[in-house]
Amino acid sequence: MSHAFHQRGGCQCGAIRYTLTERPRAVYCCHCIECQRQSSSAFGISVRVRRAALSVEGETAKFNKTSGDRLTICEFCPHCGSRLFHNRPAHEDLLTIKGGTFDDTSWLKPVGHIWLKSKQAWVLIPEDGLRFDAQPDDYDVLSVRYAEQWGPPGRE
Repeated sequence: MSHAFHQRGGCQCGAIRYTLTERPRAVYCCHCIECQRQSSSAFGISVRVRRAALSVEGETAKFNKTSGDRLTICEFCPHCGSRLFHNRPAHEDLLTIKGGTFDDTSWLKPVGHIWLKSKQAWVLIPEDGLRFDAQPDDYDVLSVRYAEQWGPPGRE
């Protein structure tokens, strides 16, 4: 029996809730210093989606971050501070959801790892995943690998 893709998530305090109604373009782990700080862990799980597939209940707060020549708009809960999403204006139709904010994280299966040059030494990277020492030039290779494993973005 086929059913529509449907995953819910939100911030720690519950003021912001969201629903994702389409399979992601890619799921990957980011080992950059910022993701380590933001997640208070060794890496962040990034879930790249079409913005149109995400509905958000509640009002997020935003801040702009510049890294080199890249501007990133980060969205978080103004009450508890949980970071939920980020995107780059150059890719306005796409958004990255912070993987740990989903209610059910059991379906998150990363296909690759980026920013390996700043990963924690004790983190072991699977041999079969895509690997990037820094930021990939584009995310197409991650999207292709994800589609090979889980099907194309969209409904199931």
